[in-house]
Amino acid sequence: MVFGDRAITYSLLADTVDRLAAALSERGVAHGDRVAILMLNRPEFVETFLACQAIGGCAVPINFRLKSDELAYILDNSDARAIVCDAELSETAAAVARELPVRIAVGDTPAGFEGYESLLEAWPATTDPRSDPDGEDLAFLMYTSGTTGRPKGAMLTHQNLVCNTLNWIYELAARADDVWLAGLPLFHIGGLNGILPFVMLGSTSVIEPSTGFDPGRSIELLLEHRVTMCFFVPTQWRAICEHPDAPALCDGPLRTAMWGASDSPRETLELMSQTLPGIEIVSAFGQTEMSSNTTMLKGPDAIRKLGSVGRPVVNVEVRVVDDDHLDVDAGEVGEIVYRGPTVMKGYWEAPDATAEAFAGGWFHSGDLVRADADGYLYVVDRKKDMIISGGENVYPAEVERVLLEHPAVSEVAVIGAPHPRWVETPVAMVVLVAAGAASPEQLIGHCAERLAGYKKPTAIHFVDALPRNASGKVLKRELRAAYGSLA
Repeated sequence: MVFGDRAITYSLLADTVDRLAAALSERGVAHGDRVAILMLNRPEFVETFLACQAIGGCAVPINFRLKSDELAYILDNSDARAIVCDAELSETAAAVARELPVRIAVGDTPAGFEGYESLLEAWPATTDPRSDPDGEDLAFLMYTSGTTGRPKGAMLTHQNLVCNTLNWIYELAARADDVWLAGLPLFHIGGLNGILPFVMLGSTSVIEPSTGFDPGRSIELLLEHRVTMCFFVPTQWRAICEHPDAPALCDGPLRTAMWGASDSPRETLELMSQTLPGIEIVSAFGQTEMSSNTTMLKGPDAIRKLGSVGRPVVNVEVRVVDDDHLDVDAGEVGEIVYRGPTVMKGYWEAPDATAEAFAGGWFHSGDLVRADADGYLYVVDRKKDMIISGGENVYPAEVERVLLEHPAVSEVAVIGAPHPRWVETPVAMVVLVAAGAASPEQLIGHCAERLAGYKKPTAIHFVDALPRNASGKVLKRELRAAYGSLA
């Protein structure tokens, strides 16, 4: 692993993992216990995760942007026994982790915490701390973003992670001589799971800092470390491709440029294709509950099927169904449901939510998609966000994409509001690039030119910013509370 000026060999990594595993075990962290990880991107995050796996523990990565009450909920809900954190995050951790038996901090050690570095120095791995977990034992407890309420812990097993890792290697033909870099936080399912294939292969992983994304610096890292495969979210890719140094990437060893984690405007995908000719552009779609990848769009299909999330990856079964769990025809919109060895075990201590998610024996994603005649999938929207206006389904993501095409629009979120005639109607909250850059009438007219009449917003409300959670997702429940009656 490479991070800044540090280069960690596999022999050093193995020694560190054994030392940390032995120290955790000696402090009472046993097979099945949950260990919270609250860190910025750094090698110690990966070391702690692997040490948990070594003793059969269950890692609980936590978003470092969470506030104290949100962090306290996850620690309490997961019944964590230990926490390993950055010193700079320890003040937040200390406020809510007083009852945890084991508290470890990387860097300057605050009161009530043991020092990560001194602990490793004082604890040689003289005995083998490793356990032999079963494939169905929990490896990961990943909390979903909770945009509709309290977050739920997706229970991912050792089998889930191993199978997802093998799927990833197979689909992308990853090799031992590859070098990987991802512009994702390690607490994200795609951040840590993106490194696992390269650990299995004995390849190199370059870890980017968590904060202050700089497209120029990312290009420097890609070139400096001769990265062959990388992943960035669409907004990052746009910034990279607009940077004057981006064409230099085509002269290096980079062969696979991946994107995902959010929807991408068509213009961004076209910009990637124009800026990175000869480099394979891959869309990776999935979700936490699926360990993460479920479909990919690769190779020539990235142009031929622009906008699609591709076809199912190996070992993932997919259906597109209606509300009665019956398959819909090609071209019709339905919910994508999954089955296979990467599907989570369920939601932690949430039997009702688990039963609902697995109705009919398939995992219900909540994503509305349509499949074309060739079986390529296109995401339409989240099922819970769908608006029914005059008996017609309106998908907010479609309206949002059209509004984002207007040069005056910086950000947008669309919700449903009550309507005396149509029952429900689309309403848009818009952040303009500059005050007065457009009027509501202009934006509604823009939509009317590009969408069926029932899809265009009935009202436009200009806002300074959209409310977001710690993962950056728009909190539509807050928008509904504030604007849901203003059609």
